[in-house]
Amino acid sequence: MRRPQLTGRAAILAVVVCAIVMSLAYPVREYIAQRRQIAELEEQQAKALEDLRRLEERNRMLTDPAYVRRQARARLHYCGVGEKCYVVRDTTRDADRPAAAAATPAAKDPWYQALWESVEAADKGTGRRADQSGRSE
Repeated sequence: MRRPQLTGRAAILAVVVCAIVMSLAYPVREYIAQRRQIAELEEQQAKALEDLRRLEERNRMLTDPAYVRRQARARLHYCGVGEKCYVVRDTTRDADRPAAAAATPAAKDPWYQALWESVEAADKGTGRRADQSGRSE
């Protein structure tokens, strides 16, 4: 007589093992998701701390009067009290300016003047009318 391959005890054991695996699947998945979220938050925190460090350094520099003076001279071309400042003009660029000015077209009228002229023309009936399709007559 042959014994069955799957006994009652083995079947119950298989069901219990499956139940344990199924009951652990969700918590393990949540644990992995939370670990991933923690890693992302730690990365964001490191980035925020780096930004904070950089901004504190910038604030320290901007509170230093010598740095502010240097930046005013370099960026805004300011002169200190009692200093003589000179402006050096580039004569080669100045020679090109009249030709460039002649090449530019005359300034257009402001938009409100063009609008007012079109209103006056419509009032007098001298303006061109458009038909239904949007083409001028």
